[in-house]
Amino acid sequence: MSATSASPAETSSSAPGRGAGPAEPGTLVWDLPVRMFHWLAVLCFAGAWLTSESERWQRVHVTLGYTLAGLVGFRLIWGLVGTRHARFTRFVRGPQAVWAYLRSLPGPKPQHHTGHNPAGALAVLALLALAAGVTASGWAVYNDLGPELLEDLHEALASLMLALVIVHVLAVLLSSLLHGENLARAMVTGHKPHVPAGEGIRRAWRPLGLLLLATVLGFWGWQWANAPQGGDLGVGSGGTGYSQPGEARSGGLSGDYHRERRKHHDDDDHD
Repeated sequence: MSATSASPAETSSSAPGRGAGPAEPGTLVWDLPVRMFHWLAVLCFAGAWLTSESERWQRVHVTLGYTLAGLVGFRLIWGLVGTRHARFTRFVRGPQAVWAYLRSLPGPKPQHHTGHNPAGALAVLALLALAAGVTASGWAVYNDLGPELLEDLHEALASLMLALVIVHVLAVLLSSLLHGENLARAMVTGHKPHVPAGEGIRRAWRPLGLLLLATVLGFWGWQWANAPQGGDLGVGSGGTGYSQPGEARSGGLSGDYHRERRKHHDDDDHD
């Protein structure tokens, strides 16, 4: 029997206090692939945002953008075949469940969910969608595959994603206070306190989580090994980021760099 079919456990997580059973402190809830995805995505987005205005760090920006796109792809797959609290079918609920959860927060007994709560599920889906949009639009802009309007779209999506990240962090802090549990720490250790019996997961899937980390580090190492000579992580001496004229770019996310290239092209046409 699959974990999804364990309806009594799902019911207890949605309505705490009704036949939930004894609590199991320190129960494993988040597998290592989910945790590794989460913190690598945080690192990639933060790094890409900080390097978005710099030509010198363009290759780092590019590398983090590609990594984020790959992480989103992995999370979508793991959301279909992963452990119970990683699967979308486990935590994605309709608007009525979201509204019921939000209404319970000011009350004496706010709803408690072992995995993502209904409002958090919306944030997860929105962040995945925005991350996909940011990386796809940035790649298209950098490779001249769309109109100049894509630059504005890319920057707008990145700003919207940053705003949602801030809201998400504030919501995590609020939920941690309301439920008396450190949600950020749980995303590091994988364990949560006050978990109803039968709601934990059996395996942490450590080999897969470590494989995900090794793949990311390997990709970063490959990008570093193929960086232009001269110590510049962004653009080479010719201003293209590559040692040979006409060499294919590896993709990227910076609209500012793209606009600078168009400006140079326009100046050349007027000469």
